[in-house]
Formats: sequence, structure tokens, C-alpha cells
Amino acid sequence: MTRPGGTWRNWSRFERVRPQRVEYPRSIEAVQRAVSAAAARRMPIKAVGAGHSFTGIAVAPGVLLELPDLSGLVGVDVERGRVTLLAGTRLHRIPALLAPYGLAMENLGDIDRQSIAGAISTGTHGTGARFGGIATQVVGATLVTASGELLRVGAGRNGEIENAELLPAVALGLGALGILVEVTLQCVPAFVLHAVERPEPLDDVLSQLDERVSSADHFEFYWFAHTDRAMTKTNTRLPESAPRHPLSPVGKWVDDRLVGTLLHQAACSVARAAPVTIPTINRLSVRLWGDREFTDASNRVFATDRSVRFREMEYALPADQVRPAFDAVRALVDERGWRISFPVEVRFAAADDVWMSTAHRRPTGYIAVHRYWRDDPAEYFDAVEEIMLRHGGRPHWGKMHSLGADALRARYERFDDFVALRDRLDPDRLLRNPYLDRVLGG
Repeated sequence: MTRPGGTWRNWSRFERVRPQRVEYPRSIEAVQRAVSAAAARRMPIKAVGAGHSFTGIAVAPGVLLELPDLSGLVGVDVERGRVTLLAGTRLHRIPALLAPYGLAMENLGDIDRQSIAGAISTGTHGTGARFGGIATQVVGATLVTASGELLRVGAGRNGEIENAELLPAVALGLGALGILVEVTLQCVPAFVLHAVERPEPLDDVLSQLDERVSSADHFEFYWFAHTDRAMTKTNTRLPESAPRHPLSPVGKWVDDRLVGTLLHQAACSVARAAPVTIPTINRLSVRLWGDREFTDASNRVFATDRSVRFREMEYALPADQVRPAFDAVRALVDERGWRISFPVEVRFAAADDVWMSTAHRRPTGYIAVHRYWRDDPAEYFDAVEEIMLRHGGRPHWGKMHSLGADALRARYERFDDFVALRDRLDPDRLLRNPYLDRVLGG
């Protein structure tokens, strides 16, 4: 099904494109037809998910494939705890699909609006030193290659194993190896999380950081510049049968909607008009946000509503470099005299063997910086990026950064293997766009 195209924009409104053609395939066969037709016309083709990447990774100047109709559960292996989903399935819809089978995704990020294909293709992750990013949950995938053929990798919906050696590349393929149409995930028994969210002295959190990270199932913290407090989040995994004490509807509305959205939006608008107010606003934010304790289903704890638009840069660092890099960012903000309204976020993940994963073969910590979407992030992001690079950083594929193929090759030992597979599966670069040309080479 084809509909007239207009201007496509990503969620942060930083990237935009007017595709030559927009299609909404309703089946895997329709995706194959679209790819074959694009190849015949020599038009590049890209699939997009929810547009939640801050980079141009999903920008489609030629044919844009929107996949909302390619969504849902297509297979369940209850004994092995595996589920196969169509690629356009949104993360926030997956818990309801898994609930009848007593299953859950092992870990999630703090935003769940993405499609499953988009989330794994860009390296979306949550936090927890013993848990990898979402791509590490992938045990199988089916993609349409640039030739229009189906390539099945790893475990399929019927349990068969094909091309298993390609899984570490395909699980986080940047949209460069083919168009994902099915994804098979290794799930875990459904569980609940006991969440403790509270402000603490920043120096105390930093001095105990290694212990806090290693002793908790999931730990992260936020720091509002111009304050001496950290907003900490500690989640403990409990069996699905554990008693639940969810937030009351009124309390959740106050925290997430009133404070987290309405007041935050107003604060960002005031701060943009009068930057001198930012330190006062940040100190007020620390007092209003994040002092709560509750227990609920895992997905209801992991994900939060992010309605205020922003732009983000995030770097993955060797875990032992998080503290010195964070200290350097704090010093940078003081030295430059900037007024930064959005918090700095710090999270953690386990090492993995996924070729293009930011946590490839090293325990990893993440430092993310943000700016309100109407503010120019360039000066702040560029200066922070220099710090991250000095500490061995790898940029998140879906978040803003300036690196190109030469710089990235030095940071990924399987980079050339990935490019070689791209050469094999898409020799004519049907799936290219400017972002992929920059980060992988033309």
C-alpha cells in the first residue's frame, strides 16, 4: 500500500527528508516487492521505525518503508522462552503480547516507543552491569537483503538454526545489511521490579559508584548541572509472584505528567528565554523529582514517559573510565560557564560479543548529555565528545555524534568484518543513506 509522501522528521526534529516514495507494506512479501522495485529503479530504500533516533540513521531520501502494519507476534516457543515478532512491533506493545505466556523481555531502556527492529539496529540499551543491550536478547532474525531475498539468521520461529555465524552482525545491523522483517527474542519468566528513586549527595554516589553498580540489578543516576545532588534509580528484580505496590494513579500522574512533562516543559521554555534562571530551576527540579518507592511489573518500571522533546548524545565508555569522564564533564560545565537545563545521565551494561555493539567485549558505562530541542547543542556536545573520546568512548549509533568510518574503525575490532558482510549483502549500496556513508564508508 502506497500513500503520498511528505516531509519525514525524526522525533527530535533534527533530521528531516522528503522521500521520493513512501510505502506501508503489510506483509513480508510486500517488503520484498518494494526492495526489488527500488533496486530496479536504482533508488535507495530504508525502513524506519518510530523515528526515535537522534541521528540520520533512518533517513530515506529514496524509498521510505513505514512498518506499522508489519507488527505483532508470529510465533512462541514457550519451552525455550523464545518469541518471534514482526519487525515493526513497538516495544510498549510487547509486554501485553508476552503476558499470556508468562514471559518478559530481560531488560529494557527508559523509552519504549521504538520498534523492536529500530531498537536493536541502533544499539538501544537499559542499565544493569549484568545485562546487555536489547540486541543481546536477539537469537534469530529474518531480513530482506538488497537482492529482495530472505536471509534467515540464527533461530527461527520453528526453532531451526540457519546462518548462526552471522547473528553477531545482524543483531545490531544499523539497517545496513538488509531490512529486518522478523526478530526472535530470548525472553525470561515474567518478573517485577522493586524501584527506589531518590535524590542523594552526588559526591556520595560517585565515591560508592563501583559498589552501587555491582550490588544492584539495575542502577543509574542523573545529575542536574549547577547542583550537588544525584537522582538515583535502583531496581531489584523479584519473582512475578512477589507482592506489588504500584504507584497510585494520582501519584503517577503528578510525578510523570504534571512534574515530568508539564512543569518540565514550562521550565525548559523559561530557561531558554532566561538562561540565568537555570541553576534555580535545576535545584527545584531535584527537590520535586524522583523521591519514590514502588514495586510493579518490569516494563512499567523500566520505561518512563518522555514527552518533552530534546536532543541527545551518548557515549559508551569502559566501565572504569566513567568516573574520570564524568568528573571532566562537571569541570567543563563550570569552566565554560554554561547554563545546562537537562540532566546528565549515567547507566551501565555488561560486555557482549555483538560486533557493532557499544559494549563489545568490555563492561561498559554510558554518559548521556541532552539539550532542549529548540537549543543549539553543538558547542556543548562537541566539547563533551572530546572528553568521551579521550576516555575510549564509542558513540551510540542512534544519538548525535561527529565520528566517521576511520575513527570508528579504530574503536571496533570487528568493523572491517561488518563492512565486508555489508559488501556481500548490499554490494550496490541500495540501503545507503548519508549517515551510513559517514559511519561505514560509501
